[in-house]
Amino acid sequence: MPVFVKYLITFFVAMVPVIELRGAIPIGVGMGLPVVPAYITAVIGNMLPVPIIYFFARKVLVWGKDKPLTGRFFTFCLEKGEKLGAKLEGKAGRGMFLALLVFVAIPLPGTGAWTGTLAASLLNLGFKKSVIAVMLGVLAAGVIMGVVSAGAVGAIGKIAGA
Repeated sequence: MPVFVKYLITFFVAMVPVIELRGAIPIGVGMGLPVVPAYITAVIGNMLPVPIIYFFARKVLVWGKDKPLTGRFFTFCLEKGEKLGAKLEGKAGRGMFLALLVFVAIPLPGTGAWTGTLAASLLNLGFKKSVIAVMLGVLAAGVIMGVVSAGAVGAIGKIAGA
């Protein structure tokens, strides 16, 4: 497979909700990409949808919550986003920036840029502050996943070579 295709796969996987860069970095490294370029590619791919999510996700979810095909799912997303946002706001108080950053930085499904940005949008946090907090969280999560991926690939290589 051409190297360019590996980068494209890494980039697009990082854009997928839930998977995000938590899956993209291990996939990129697993395909043989160096950790740092895989990290950079995944961060860019993960951050690209953030402004769109911030400005349009809430509007789309509110619009679609009453529709027959999308109603249940969109209502679920709105309720989950509002619950997570309220929980985050309740715990953080005035420290919402740091709370959002840490929430996004935890490399678990459901805590990434998509959910963090949706929560920020539902809580009407400022765009600039939200994007910076999400970006710093994505960078931190990427470092964690890069370290884990490099270690995992190295360990698998040693086991396979043994």
